[in-house]
Amino acid sequence: MTRGLGNGILSAIAGLLCLFLIMPTLIVAPISFTQTDFITFPPRGFSTRWYEAFFERPEWYGSLVTSTIVAIATTLLATLLGSMIALGLVRLSRRANRLVSFFFLLPMIVPTIITAAALYSPFAKLGLVATVPGLVLAHTILALPFVVINVSAVAQSMDWRMVNAARSLGASPLTAFRRVTLPVLAPGIAAGAIFAFLTSFDEVVVALFVSGSGATTLPVQMWSGIRFEISPIVAAASCLLLLVSCLLLALFWFLKRK
Repeated sequence: MTRGLGNGILSAIAGLLCLFLIMPTLIVAPISFTQTDFITFPPRGFSTRWYEAFFERPEWYGSLVTSTIVAIATTLLATLLGSMIALGLVRLSRRANRLVSFFFLLPMIVPTIITAAALYSPFAKLGLVATVPGLVLAHTILALPFVVINVSAVAQSMDWRMVNAARSLGASPLTAFRRVTLPVLAPGIAAGAIFAFLTSFDEVVVALFVSGSGATTLPVQMWSGIRFEISPIVAAASCLLLLVSCLLLALFWFLKRK
């Protein structure tokens, strides 16, 4: 077998695997434009009625608003806390850094269902179940590792002598942070914020425990829709989630190139 033929076979296998991975997404998109009242594939006709229904029905539009508010608040809180943690980790010794980092990465390692079950009881006692602040705190726990990883990666490669040089030239700690440290860490902070937003906007397991009638997110509404109402409006909601994810990943790719 020649080298060119082997590369061609590997490329074909990789292409088939990529097609297998994105096939469910490709099927959901046309279903959302069907004219029928039930999910069919291939779709019959073309209509945007299910997208119109999504924004007209209060339970769907309200859940989208709730998800957006929770995701934005989670992004702000997780980015602030995660960046502070990452800056603290780079000042520790290598051994202490590994131990402390493992602690903050636990929410990524532990199965989400265990985290959700562990959070429910204390949140119920504090009155945080079925509230937006409760969802924000729960999602912040899940999103924090993504911020810590991205900011730590940039902070560990940063030349901290630049900060010392700025301080030796008379810059205050706040000015040195704003003019030297923050611009260098900005790509990592932005990447962590994007992943934090996506983690909160798409999360369903913890939301099933913590959310309720007072704070229903879009993934929870989709879960309820699948259980009680098999309608193409679920496909329309899936396409909107996919669109948000693609836009944010495109932004991440753009920032990475910068």
